[in-house]
Amino acid sequence: MQIRDDDVLLIIDVQNDFCADGALAVADGDAVVPVVNRLSERFDHVVLTQDWHPPGHSSFATSHPGSAPFESIAMAYGQQTLWPDHCVQGTSGAAFHPQLVTERAELVIRKGFRPEIDSYSAFYENDRRTPTGLAGYLRERGLQRIFLAGLATDYCVYYSAMDARRLGACSASVISARDQWPRNPLDIVPKIAPRMLAVPATLL
Repeated sequence: MQIRDDDVLLIIDVQNDFCADGALAVADGDAVVPVVNRLSERFDHVVLTQDWHPPGHSSFATSHPGSAPFESIAMAYGQQTLWPDHCVQGTSGAAFHPQLVTERAELVIRKGFRPEIDSYSAFYENDRRTPTGLAGYLRERGLQRIFLAGLATDYCVYYSAMDARRLGACSASVISARDQWPRNPLDIVPKIAPRMLAVPATLL
C-alpha cells in the first residue's frame, strides 16, 4: 500500500504495564514493538497514546472494596470492567516500552487521567462524549487516513478504530490483531473479539 501525505500512524498504549511482567500484560505484547518501530519509519506522521491513570482511579478494582479485577460494575456512564492497578502516572509501568522509538511522534495523547472515568479510545473517554482532542488535531492537520497498531486490539485499538470511522476518517485500518488480554474468570475476550470483524485490517 502506498503511504500518503495525509496518512497517520496511531500507536496505541505500547507501555510497560501492557508488556511482559507488566501489571496488565498482554500475551506477547513485547512482540509488537519491533513491528511498530518498522512501521513508524514509513509514515511522515506518527501519534502515540498513553494510558495515564492517577492513583486510586475509579477503574481499578482496588478502588472498590470487595471487588476483584475483571469484574464489571455500573458507573455513571455505564458498565465498567475493573482492572488491576496499571499505568499509574509517573510510574515505570506507565512509561513507554524502552525499545519503542518515540522520537518521530508529533503528538502524545494521554488518556484515562480523569479519576472518575476510564478511557479506551484515543478519541473519547468511556462516556463516549468527552473528547481527548485527537479528532480536532487530526482535522487541523488534514490527516484523513488513520492506521492503528498497538495494545490491545480487543480494547483500546478496537475502540479507537471504531471512533475514527464514526468521526468520519477517510479510512481507519487496524494493522495487527494478534494480541489478547489474559484469560480471566469472566472470559471477556471471546465476547469482544468478534466485534473486530467490523474494522478492516490492512497489512503493510
